[in-house]
Amino acid sequence: MDNAHILVVDDDREIRLLVGDYLKKNGYRITLAADGRQMREILATSGIDLVILDLMLPGEDGLVLCRDLRARSDLPVLMLTARGDPIDRVLGLEMGADDYLAKPFEPRELLARLRNILRRLHALPSRGVAHQAGRWRFAGWRLDGRTRQLTSPQGVVVALSGAEYRLLQVFLAHPNRVLSRDQLMDLARGKEADPFDRSIDLRVSRLRQKLGDNARAPDLIKTQRNEGYVLAAAVEAE
Repeated sequence: MDNAHILVVDDDREIRLLVGDYLKKNGYRITLAADGRQMREILATSGIDLVILDLMLPGEDGLVLCRDLRARSDLPVLMLTARGDPIDRVLGLEMGADDYLAKPFEPRELLARLRNILRRLHALPSRGVAHQAGRWRFAGWRLDGRTRQLTSPQGVVVALSGAEYRLLQVFLAHPNRVLSRDQLMDLARGKEADPFDRSIDLRVSRLRQKLGDNARAPDLIKTQRNEGYVLAAAVEAE
């Protein structure tokens, strides 16, 4: 995404300026913030495309800010931290960060990760999914967005977890289109989001089980080798 507007949130003035200057030289518009209060003020008045967010901030830390931001928005977040504990990385990603980079870091790596996030999001069909309150029919199945009930062709109600429901919504919003694991991860993001590919594979496997789809030769949710998954069915919205 050319000329993207990046918000850098870090209480370390030197790092803030270094990152800002480097990204400016690489064609990005930059706004700087020292804490969560400034971050919120900027987000309320400026069009921001991505947030670079430090984990250790005075007052509200980056995890709290990332969680609150994710509850209100799909704005991508690249999290920075000076702590090397792997649990920080996991927590940051679980709170909804799109990527994570430990300090000290090479500016070129920061730029590469930022570009990767923007490139991936730009390639998404949409970060929104099907209308929450809609109803859909596909291959004899029926999903009611009002009650979140999935009903089989035989009239049996099948229970779905929140993650399975969101994943099915994504497939129904983009039928007969191959979606990569990264795209599925972004489009189906929720409070239970897990950043690891295997989590997406596991959710697809569980959803196939709920749909009675043969794991070895699925008819509904098919695997496209080295590409991702596709819902191979006509979808009718009610």
